[in-house]
Amino acid sequence: MDKNVLWNRFLEKINNEIDSLAFNTWFKDTKLINFDQGIMEVEVPMHIHQKHIHENYQELINDKINELTGTNFDIKYVVKDKKSEPLEEVGVPNNNLNTNLKSNYTFDNFVVGDSNKFAHAAALSVAEDPGKKYNPLFLYANSGLGKTHLMHAIGNYIIKDSNKKVLYVTADQFRDDFINLNKKDKSKTNYDYIDFFKDKYRNIDVLMIDDIQFLSTATGSQHEFFHTFNQLYDSNKQIIISSDRSPDDLKLLEERLRTRFAWGLTANMTPPDYELRMAIVKRKILQKNLDENLDNDVIEYIVNNCNSDVRQLEGAITRLFAYAAMMNNGIIDLNMAIEALRDYLPTSIAGGNNITKIQKIIADYYQITIDDLKSKKRTFKISHPRQIAMYLCRILTDESYPRIGLEFGGKDHTTVMHAFDKISNELKKNDELKKIIDLLTSQIG
Repeated sequence: MDKNVLWNRFLEKINNEIDSLAFNTWFKDTKLINFDQGIMEVEVPMHIHQKHIHENYQELINDKINELTGTNFDIKYVVKDKKSEPLEEVGVPNNNLNTNLKSNYTFDNFVVGDSNKFAHAAALSVAEDPGKKYNPLFLYANSGLGKTHLMHAIGNYIIKDSNKKVLYVTADQFRDDFINLNKKDKSKTNYDYIDFFKDKYRNIDVLMIDDIQFLSTATGSQHEFFHTFNQLYDSNKQIIISSDRSPDDLKLLEERLRTRFAWGLTANMTPPDYELRMAIVKRKILQKNLDENLDNDVIEYIVNNCNSDVRQLEGAITRLFAYAAMMNNGIIDLNMAIEALRDYLPTSIAGGNNITKIQKIIADYYQITIDDLKSKKRTFKISHPRQIAMYLCRILTDESYPRIGLEFGGKDHTTVMHAFDKISNELKKNDELKKIIDLLTSQIG
């Protein structure tokens, strides 16, 4: 049997046995490399897939492979990208509660891309088996990249099918509750507050602390969190922590806390690339039922100019539709989008010329699409306008070669440099091209 046919049939069987979220996370991107002499080599995206699949689905996999082949195979998992973050566990070996969870933050509506897929896989693995493997789970990234979404998604996943007690709090909330321990109740003691605090933070199955860096100036709260951490960890209760920096960079936290943060699994999230930003914007527009009559050029303008975090993307979408409703009878086109977001976007991007504007003018002039400019097509009809667009982006904006390459479908900066040099040299001897460049420059402004 052909290996691709075999694996497709296997995936169909697995898809019928487990829910779609688990299938898409753990099996969808797997591939059968080879099967011979009782050994089957399966390619997986990352180390975390290798470990999680083996520990949680091996028996099911063996059964389905045996059904299809009539043979028992020794399955070896090979990581596709050898540069993927290794899965390491170091250091210590291995509902009546108000959870504070936001029900709209789930794994189903978390958009996954290269910049966050490791953190997403780690979060789902913890949600499926809390307290057993990656404990604590430490998520870190700049603000607005999805840490909080993943934490709520873990909590919502756990409480959906179990009676485990889950609590999500920010570091500020933990500190405020600790400060309340010094208050006195009606009996002139603080016993009631102590009992409340211990019940809230230690009589639970999953504790999630968001933005742990804000405990850096609260010495007493750090001391209390140290003891809370120890009690939960020793009881095999799951601990999930987030921060805007890695454990090693939390210099103002006690060393004993930073050491414990490294006991389990640390996962970083980086700013979304172009493809992920595009997927996020389209998802947000669909969620708001705002997809009617929206020009793709407008979406590309938002994606190209909001490149720092997800919240900026969401804010741009909200502002755009509010502006259209109030100022333009709900009609949205590229010029209106530029005007609506002029004060919202960073000045260096929104003001004057920008890559999206240049791409649109070049595409219109040569009667092609912006997608053509960003594609890998090498025909002269596409490549020549693309080189002109890259050249104009370089001379009419402050953007770097790498940034321009990113906005042309992820081209390498050397491709942009080559385009700039080629057009520059042609202009020295081609008067017709010079006239076209002058015309386009005047249109761009």
